[in-house]
Formats: sequence, C-alpha cells, structure tokens
Amino acid sequence: MTPPQKPFSRVVEAIPPSGIRKFFDLAQTMKGVITLGVGEPDFPTPWGVRETAIHALTRGATTYTGNSGLPELRELICADLAARHGTTYSPDDECLVTSGVSEGLDLTLRALLNPGDEVIVPEPSYVAYQPCVAFAGGVPVPVAADPAQGYRLDAERIAAAVTPRTKAVLFGSPSNPTGAAQSAEDLTALAALARREDFWLISDEIYDRLTYTGTHTSTAAVPGAWERTVVLNGFSKSYAMTGWRVGYVCAPAPLAALMHRIHQYTMLCAPHVSQVAAIEALRSADADVTEMVADYDRRRRLFVKGLDELGLTCPEPGGAFYAFPSIRASGLSSQDFAEQLLAEQKVAVVPGDVFGPSGEGHVRCSYATALPLLEEALERIGTFLAARA
Repeated sequence: MTPPQKPFSRVVEAIPPSGIRKFFDLAQTMKGVITLGVGEPDFPTPWGVRETAIHALTRGATTYTGNSGLPELRELICADLAARHGTTYSPDDECLVTSGVSEGLDLTLRALLNPGDEVIVPEPSYVAYQPCVAFAGGVPVPVAADPAQGYRLDAERIAAAVTPRTKAVLFGSPSNPTGAAQSAEDLTALAALARREDFWLISDEIYDRLTYTGTHTSTAAVPGAWERTVVLNGFSKSYAMTGWRVGYVCAPAPLAALMHRIHQYTMLCAPHVSQVAAIEALRSADADVTEMVADYDRRRRLFVKGLDELGLTCPEPGGAFYAFPSIRASGLSSQDFAEQLLAEQKVAVVPGDVFGPSGEGHVRCSYATALPLLEEALERIGTFLAARA
C-alpha cells in the first residue's frame, strides 16, 4: 500500500521535543544518578488526601462529573483564593476545573487567540509556554528578563515588544525555571500597560504556596488587573499531587465560557476521584503544605549557598523549588555542562537554553530532593568543576 503523502502539521513538526524530558529519560537509564531535573515534589500526597480518595473509589467515584468540575471543589477553590489573595470569583461561571494546569493553559490560549495573534513570553520561561502558543495558532514573542534584576517582570522591556497584534503576556510567578516571585509593584505596572495597550495577562500561579521571601501576590489582585487576567493554578506542586491531574482556571465569565466550550468537547472533565482528593486537600492539608514549604526552604538556602560557594552564582529564588545558577565560569555551554556533568558525576540538571535563548549560560536545578542528596550533588558538582579549573 502507498503511505499517505500529504504532510503532517508543520506547526507541530517545528516544535522540538521537551528538553527537560530528554535529560530525565537519559538519567533513568543510568544507576546512581542524583536527579535535579524534573520539577516534581519528592513528598507523597498527604495521607489524609490519599485515604479520602481510596474511600471515594469504594463508593464509586469513577464516573464523569459535570464539565466544570464538582460544585463543592469550585466553591472551595474560589473561597481559598478569596482568603489568600483577596480575589473574588464566581464558582458557577468564573472557575473551571481542568486536567492539570497544562490543560488550563491550552484552553486559555485556544479561547483567546486568533491566527497570528502575538503572546509576549518573558524568558527564561517554562518550556511549554511558547509551544502551546504556537499550537493555538499564535506567535510567541520572547522578551529576555535580566538576571541582575532577579528576573523581574520589567514593564518597560515588555512595552518595547508590544505591537498591534499583541493579545497577551504569559508568565509564571513564582517562576519555573528561575524561582523569581514577582512583586506587587511590577505586576501593577504590567497591569497598567495591559490596560493602556489592551492585552490580557495569563498568570501561571501553580507555585503560589511555595513562596519563601514575603507573600505571594496574585496578578488578579493588583489594581485594574482582574478584568483582563486569567489565573492558572492547581494542586500538583503545593499538595504533591502531580499524578492526580487536577488544575483550575479562573477568569472573567465571558472568557471562561469559551474555555468551558472547548473543555466540553475535548477533556470533558478532570478525573472524578482526583477532584474528591482535591476537595480534601483544600479542607485538611494546610499543615502538610506548611511542613513541605519549610523543608523546601531549608533545602533552598543550603543549595543556593553551596552553588555560590562553588562559583556558580545564583539569584536567590523567592519561590517554587528551582535554582537557576550561571555556569559561565565553567567555560561550557549549558548543553555541554549538563551532558558532561551527567556522564562524569551522575548529576542530572536541565540546560538553561531549553527555557529560551536567554537561558543559555545557566542550568536549572530542582531542589525538591532530600537534603543528603543535595549535599552529595554539590560535592559532585564541585569535583566536576575542579577537574576543569
């Protein structure tokens, strides 16, 4: 038989595979590797959440739910955001439960963008942002943030990239990969720019509870931002629930309705039992989150101090569980540093250039790893650098 000759999607073919997964998959084939690559909590989901899910399964929580998600979960999400950030959303028409934040991002972009619309993406940025813009028919416009300024969102830099086709700015705070937590002042300046130039703010706040220096500022809470802000969040990172695949989107009702329409035809609903688990997380797991955050903070301080002592300068991460040190002192590119460190010392990190060209000269290290392993990783990195001194 003659195989099909018409081409596949040129957009999809142009997107490279995930650079994070490349190193993670390679590390899995080796013994004795300390993995600082994948951004996943090393804590188990709190027992009370797991136990509730087990009982829910025995009671038949294996069916579809309503497309928007369980009403109790949406009510709790909106109440939680109001209590922690002072933002007000209607659980009926401004909150949608999704299959992870990844689906929420996809829904947002598909509901917002027309072909050729531009989305400004401050770099270094999470690896999925720019590909997802392209998948939705948009054009990603990277804008490099300044490591000397702690990777802050600089409204003046973003303003220089705005054109008549700018539809949105997409960013995470706290950030993956840099750990930068944006200030209320910078977010307020960005919101003022969005009002003046008429574009949306897509704010990925999946790490909002993992904030170590000061308190988290939600983009939707700053003056004049709510009406043109989409908040993406979920349970994967703060509650150690990556595999449960529960996220949510909060947005003004007209846009949320369009997301809901896409969701109806594609994902239908987030897993029923996972939504029950998320309800329990919001009801009872705050103490677990507090304990995990305190442990991450101890690791953060030890690991960043250790990197600095090795000559790998690193802006202090204000949130998430990533360090993004400069490796320029080694004389190696990001790719070469990561490949050689893995081959010689069995420490897996992610080369910074997978987060955009502005990430070159850096690597991302996840400190969601036990303290003894972080200490061992620092020793191995020191040995690696000493061999090149």
